[in-house]
Amino acid sequence: MSQTDARDRADDSAYDVAVIGYGPTGVTAANLLGAMGLRVVVLERDAEVYSRARAISTDEEVMRIWQRVGLAERLKKDMLAERPLDFVDARGRAFISACPAPRGHGHPPQMFIYQPALEEVLREGVDRYPNVEILLRRECLRLQQDADGVELTVLSTVDDSVRRVRAKYVIAADGGSSLTRAQLNIGYEGRTYEDRWVVIDTEMLKPWPDHDRLRFRCDPNRPAVDCPTPLGHHRWEFPILPGDDENYLTTHDAIYKMVSRYGIGRDQIKILRATVYSHHVRFAARFRAGRVFLAGDAAHAMPPWIGQGMAAGVRDAANLCWKLDAVLRGELPESVLDSYETERKSHVKEITKRAVFVGRIITERRRAVTRVRDSVMPVLNRVPGLSDWLQDSHWIPVAHYAAGLQARPRTKASGRQLPQPWVTTSDGERVRLDDVLGGRWLLLHARTATAQLAWDVPSLTVVPAGSRSAEGTLVDSDDVLLPWLDRHRAATVVLRPDVYVYAAAPDGAQLPPPPAGFAPTPAATASITS
Repeated sequence: MSQTDARDRADDSAYDVAVIGYGPTGVTAANLLGAMGLRVVVLERDAEVYSRARAISTDEEVMRIWQRVGLAERLKKDMLAERPLDFVDARGRAFISACPAPRGHGHPPQMFIYQPALEEVLREGVDRYPNVEILLRRECLRLQQDADGVELTVLSTVDDSVRRVRAKYVIAADGGSSLTRAQLNIGYEGRTYEDRWVVIDTEMLKPWPDHDRLRFRCDPNRPAVDCPTPLGHHRWEFPILPGDDENYLTTHDAIYKMVSRYGIGRDQIKILRATVYSHHVRFAARFRAGRVFLAGDAAHAMPPWIGQGMAAGVRDAANLCWKLDAVLRGELPESVLDSYETERKSHVKEITKRAVFVGRIITERRRAVTRVRDSVMPVLNRVPGLSDWLQDSHWIPVAHYAAGLQARPRTKASGRQLPQPWVTTSDGERVRLDDVLGGRWLLLHARTATAQLAWDVPSLTVVPAGSRSAEGTLVDSDDVLLPWLDRHRAATVVLRPDVYVYAAAPDGAQLPPPPAGFAPTPAATASITS
């Protein structure tokens, strides 16, 4: 793979996909597309990974996406998993406590991250693919689309040279201030919150009690986020209140004073950096403009309260990349690319609503309201049902596509992602489900197979735990898949490459036909033998 200082290829070179931006969304897309064998070019204006730790957590569904490119276990080595969280009042007493429960994706439900380290590992992952070219210190000055692709005019910020490259499609993951979105004249509607926040990244020199516990400090005098991060770091966030001197609040003296309220001394932390951010709620008017797709912050921005900003961008990449691959290989018509916005925008909007709601709990400064909150919430937290809801952290909605690329009529299983338990393959090996499915269209049968004449794709039959391994079967070792299929009244399901259900049918029934124009390649229809 060529790096910044390598000789540029000829100007008439053509790529399958150009990715603009090499943050978490762009680097995830580069890994996914690289693993699919597509020819990719990545344009990034900076020379190095951005040093400021912005995102602080991720979740099990995102880890499942990174699992597809073989990086999940390496990434988890640099994460803190399964840490509890508290909403505490001005006196430090918890009025809501939660411990995220697994949702079946095969990884810990919540993990705290140190973003620069995470991005380094993801970039190392891209280095595996000679079909992906990385051009650092490059900016896309102009996009021109035609019937066959997109021409990108690219400026080198090293020597001001200009080159032109062509790609069949473009993923613009160039952040909230996306120049690509501006060039396309796509609106970015929403609001920016009045309060700005100081975000402080520190190195932990001497641990303190419960340093590895996330606390939302809901103090009406000055709310705060007190967050553990891995690799010996710790993160605080404080609002800049009316009358505050913004420049002073980023100084070491001000920071030490603010954290001293929680018993943290100067000898316990080393301040690495302090930056001021604004919180936004924004959505691009559209996620697609012809052959160009917006992803991540270029398409949407949300407040950080439930740690889903980065995760939303990674989900964007996962949803879009397999569809681009299918279109480029002739397996699906180009019209399926419209389902990217249909599926992703509704889910992002729901997550954003939850983030705004949680933010209101944290940042409430009206004392009468906080007194009621602090006294009532501990009582509600002990109510059966509600306490389970809080413990399960249901403010992060599960991705469930009510519309998009799925068969009609819809069923209870339609648009839902299959859980990922450990299963036993035909050769007796115990593996995670997705490692068997292999990112392809697939028929999955419960207990016995029903011939589906309209579908020429691989097929597997799930058999109960304790069954003997056999060719074409998966043993449901953890007793997860068969109960899930039963609950959703599905004896056979068609899984898309991202393991979302395209169609389902009850026992003995025929599935709806494939999407119009579906023409799987021989590789996609090859039998699964293990």
